[in-house]
Amino acid sequence: MKTNWAAIFDWDGVILDSSKHHEQSWERLAMEEGKILPEGHFLRGFGRRNVEIMRDLLRWSNDMQEIQRLSRRKEELYREVVKEWGIQSLPGVRTWLERLQQAKIPCAIGSSTEQQNVRLGLGLLGLGSFFQSAVTAEHVQRGKPAPDVFLEAARRLGVAANCCVVFEDAPSGVEAARAAGMRVVGVTTTHPGGHLDGVDREVARLDELETGELSKWFSRPT
Repeated sequence: MKTNWAAIFDWDGVILDSSKHHEQSWERLAMEEGKILPEGHFLRGFGRRNVEIMRDLLRWSNDMQEIQRLSRRKEELYREVVKEWGIQSLPGVRTWLERLQQAKIPCAIGSSTEQQNVRLGLGLLGLGSFFQSAVTAEHVQRGKPAPDVFLEAARRLGVAANCCVVFEDAPSGVEAARAAGMRVVGVTTTHPGGHLDGVDREVARLDELETGELSKWFSRPT
């Protein structure tokens, strides 16, 4: 049966249990550079690109060359942490991806992280076969909450934006998905016990979902 929708996944906090790795890489970068990290910076910046975090949230610099240097170093440190500590997919992720694959629903990644990070994670976790495409920070001009990353993922999958479901854990990502005209499933990994405004469905783990439930969102009344 031909499917009538596609799935687009944020990466960190949706597929990957990586928040501690990223937080540690920010701490290492700040120590190296002699920079200050204000309390609560990590959650406020979650889901956004390094450029926006460093320029707008942390206010470390307005010089794009300097920001890009810091951003590259931050991601190098992240990959070092991943290799030191190891990494895991979040509970229920593989089961949900297997259900989507069995239902022949195309899947892509739409993330604010770097392409190298996604490649490393997919390789370590053995999840590469589940995704037809991965759109990352390098592929778009504007990061979340702008819709660019999700619109590009839909374009690569060859599926209309209004026939896509985004899986997100961060408010900026939910806002980006809504701006793209897509449905949103909120995953409460980075907001345990909390609530993500603007989502169509909220889950603690992805294997709470069944493909038929989401397919009904795109069924035409007979």
